[in-house]
Amino acid sequence: MRASHGVRTPKAFVKPVLAAVFGASLALAAVPSFAADSGKITIMVGGITKMIYLPAKLAEQLGYFKDEGLNVELLSQPAGVDAENELLAGAVQAVVGFYDHSIDLQSKGKEIEAITVFGQVPGEVELVNAKSRDTIKSMADVKGKTLGVTGLGASTNFLTQYLAAKHGITSSQFSVLPVGADNTFIAAIKQNRIDAGMTTEPTASRLINTGDAAVLVDMRTMKGTVDALGGAYPASSLYVQRAWADTHKEEATKLARAFVKTLKYINTHSAAEITEKMPKDYYANNKALYLQALQNSLPMYSPDGRMPKDGPETVLKVLAAFNPNVKGKHIDLSKTYTNAFVDAANVPK
Repeated sequence: MRASHGVRTPKAFVKPVLAAVFGASLALAAVPSFAADSGKITIMVGGITKMIYLPAKLAEQLGYFKDEGLNVELLSQPAGVDAENELLAGAVQAVVGFYDHSIDLQSKGKEIEAITVFGQVPGEVELVNAKSRDTIKSMADVKGKTLGVTGLGASTNFLTQYLAAKHGITSSQFSVLPVGADNTFIAAIKQNRIDAGMTTEPTASRLINTGDAAVLVDMRTMKGTVDALGGAYPASSLYVQRAWADTHKEEATKLARAFVKTLKYINTHSAAEITEKMPKDYYANNKALYLQALQNSLPMYSPDGRMPKDGPETVLKVLAAFNPNVKGKHIDLSKTYTNAFVDAANVPK
């Protein structure tokens, strides 16, 4: 039986077609990739149960996305650095994560901007393992110790190195162990795999409540953050690729409006009222502890979603000290965030 042959294409036709295809490929390569524009906006949250990112779920629970006519899907990725990769790959339209990723990515030639700021401060807590309390009284005592961070490229890693350096301890004088967040962080403390570590609420309150850890450095409040880092440190935020924001101004403004309304709700309601709006599985079977953790976290939330004055400079100072991608690079901070969409949202004060 003879093999069947496909239809032969004239050579004169092949060259122009190949040239057109190749040219189109080059044009597409120069444009940032986005997920298919189906009308749905997918937001990757760097750990959706973390209180630093609470406005994401709360906005959904309050119905503010629907009020804006938005079809929003929230996904969770425990490490912010992984959420950032999803954004760059075009798998999601936005990320709820730390603002410092916008600076880090600019150093790599990527144009990312924060369009709504959730947290004026990191909301992070350096906890010391109860079994190490006698030997670690401050960050000056971490020489030779193992410190837990969420991930090696994560904000917690750079903040940890910065806090140690303030006491004259270099990153080569202690070990860093990526232990994730929530239950994996708790396990690392209880199994004595780390002497201290950086985490957020409600994990911090859970460990303090059980007596497994104590606070070493508290960056849940503006005062604690200024004492530790020297200024406001804008952290949790909504960031997007600038090209997406430029071509989806209406959607970006609606997202900003939904989140500013959420921040206003947080700043005008009690921890108990906010807790009632959250899914019951967020309580981890201990509503009272969740309520306490939220009460501890309330001071960190922005009242209006705007970038705090001089905040980007503080973040750059920390990153430039320890992030090899940023060190020695010129960073245009004005391109790492914008208040334009928050202003356009025009939410009454």
